[in-house]
Amino acid sequence: MTKPQLPDRPARPMGAPTALADHLVVDFTRVVAGPACTQILADFGAEVIKIENPDGGDDTRAYEHAEIGGESAAYLSLNRNKRGIALDLAVSEAREIARDLMSRADVVVENFSASVMEKFGLDYASVAPINPRLVYCSISAYGRKGPFASRPGFDPITQAESGFMSLNGFPDGPPVRTGPPIIDMATGISACNAILLALIARDRLGRGQQVEVALYDIAMSMTGFYGMAYLISGANPGRFGNSPNGSPTVGVYEAADGPLYMACANDRLYRRLVTEVLERPDLLTNPEFATRKARSANKEKLRSVISGIFAADRLENWMAKLKKANIPVGYLRTVEQGFNAAETRERHRLSRIPHPTAGFIPNIETPLNLELTPACNPVAAPLLGEHTDEVLRTILGYNDARISALAAAGAFGKLQRAAKAGVS
Repeated sequence: MTKPQLPDRPARPMGAPTALADHLVVDFTRVVAGPACTQILADFGAEVIKIENPDGGDDTRAYEHAEIGGESAAYLSLNRNKRGIALDLAVSEAREIARDLMSRADVVVENFSASVMEKFGLDYASVAPINPRLVYCSISAYGRKGPFASRPGFDPITQAESGFMSLNGFPDGPPVRTGPPIIDMATGISACNAILLALIARDRLGRGQQVEVALYDIAMSMTGFYGMAYLISGANPGRFGNSPNGSPTVGVYEAADGPLYMACANDRLYRRLVTEVLERPDLLTNPEFATRKARSANKEKLRSVISGIFAADRLENWMAKLKKANIPVGYLRTVEQGFNAAETRERHRLSRIPHPTAGFIPNIETPLNLELTPACNPVAAPLLGEHTDEVLRTILGYNDARISALAAAGAFGKLQRAAKAGVS
C-alpha cells in the first residue's frame, strides 16, 4: 500500500462567516498542548500571531518523525492558519512589540515555564491594566500556583503520575503510555474550551479574565469512570488490555486471515452476537454465560470459545455478518490502512494545501464541523518569522524606519538583523 493520493481541498462556501472573525490571539506557545489550542482558534477565523524565538523557533520544528520543505511533520500538524513572527524576548524592544500586540489582543495563550512571563513583564497582572478585556490563558504541567508550579512536566510524566498510565496495557504487563500525546492534545482542546467560555463571559460581564489549564489535572480527569469507581469502592483499578472491565465480548479477535475489534458490550448485543452471527444459542442459555455477571466470571472460557469460532472463517465474512446484525465492529488497522480507508476518503479527512518551500503539504482536516461558520480554508504553518514585517505593519502600524531600528536592536534575532542590514 502507498500513501493516499491527496486531493486539493475544496474551498469553503463563498462569503460564509467565521466563528471567531475579528478576534486577535497572541500565541506564545510551543510544542503540543498550546499550539493544539491556538490552531483550533485559528481554524475558525481568529487571527493568531505565533511568536517564536528566532533562534530555532518552536521545539517541534526539530522533531524527526518526517519533514517536507524543511519543516517537520509535528510542527506542520499543530500550527496551521497562523501568522508567525520572530521576537527575541531577551531584548527590551522585542518585549515592547509583544506588549503592543497584547494591548490589542482578545486572547493571549502561553505555556512557558513558571515565572518566565513575569520576568518579561508579560504576565496577566502586568498586561491586564492596559487591556482589561483580555482573556489570558496559561498552560502548564502542574498549574501556576502552589508547591508544584515550578516543576517541569510533559505528557508522559503526567500520564504516569496521575494514574492514567496504570490503566493502559495488559494485566500481565507494565503500564503503557499512549502512542500519540493524548494528554497534551486533550489539554489543548480543554484550553480552547476555557478560552471560549471566557470570551462568552466577557460579552456578558464586560471584562476578560485569566484562565489556566494543567496537564496533570487533565490526565486525572481522563481516568474517567475508572477514577470515579475507585473513589466509590476503594478498589484500585487495573489494566484490561483491549477488553474494558475484562468483558470477553469486547476486544480484538482473530479471524482466519486478519484481526477485528468488536464492542459487544450489553445483553441485547450479546444475544444478537451468539444467535445471529455465531449461531451458538447455547452460549445464551448456558448458565455460565447467561448474564453479564456470569460472562465476566467466566470470561476466559467464553473468550476461548468465541475465539475458536472466529478463527474458523475469513475476516470479510465475519465483518459482513456482524454489520448485518448491527453489532459494533471495526477493522484493526495500521495508520497506513486507516489513512487509505474508505471512511477517511468519504469523510474528506485528508487534503493537500500550498506551502512556500514544499509546494504542497499534506493536511489533516479539523474534526470540528460548523454548518453556518465552517472552518477557514487551511493555510500551512508559517516559516520561522515569515510574517514579522507584515504583522508589525498591518496590526501595529509600524513604518519602515521603526522596523529597521527594531531589527538593528536585535528584536528579531541575529539572523533577521543581519538580513535587514544586507549581511550574507
